[in-house]
Amino acid sequence: MVLHLGMKKYCINTAPIISLPIVGREDRFPVRRIYCVGKNYKKHVVEMGGDPKRSTPIFFTKSRETIVQDGSNIPYPPLTQNLHFEVELVVAMASAKDIFGYGVGIDMTRRDLQSIAKESGSPWDMAKNFDQSAPCSALLPRDTAPDLKTAKISLEKNGMIKQDSTLDNMIWSVDEIIAHLANSLTLTAGDLIFTGTPEGVGEVKSGETLIGAIDGLPSITVHYI
Repeated sequence: MVLHLGMKKYCINTAPIISLPIVGREDRFPVRRIYCVGKNYKKHVVEMGGDPKRSTPIFFTKSRETIVQDGSNIPYPPLTQNLHFEVELVVAMASAKDIFGYGVGIDMTRRDLQSIAKESGSPWDMAKNFDQSAPCSALLPRDTAPDLKTAKISLEKNGMIKQDSTLDNMIWSVDEIIAHLANSLTLTAGDLIFTGTPEGVGEVKSGETLIGAIDGLPSITVHYI
């Protein structure tokens, strides 16, 4: 089958647009790419056995198709016996330099696969970039968002607080993260940045519910089946 979209022809169906809802608006935010920051909270670096001193940020990516909407039921992923949660501030870009808004994300990680990759010096792709590995809340536009510099960030599992910190504990600020990324590539409208997670990461199993929250932003709730 040949599809005709405008003046171009495609031999297969085109990929659907992945988008996030926007608080107070009917239009949606189309997601282009997802960049994630590793090792951006000192206590999390320590709990993972790393050196907490400030160094160049570590970046990895997730496909936009890994986005999961608030309230979703998620099947437990294959190839892992140790699925971990990592709650994060999400920054949505309006242009190469301008921020559109903010949300709350959970960087799901197949920790056992990540450990194997670290030991062998291999990429983290299969540990981080797998189906439904990027739950993300609705976005709050920047012009209506509160000051987030010292906002509380937390994650509950089955009603119990597992991660509890504040955004001022980030090693690299949002502006610094954007600057580092801009030195390596071209940020564009539609890009999301997951800015790293505080200490307290841990395992989630089938039948358990996660709620990620940051003061002043919409939360993200997902249930594993």
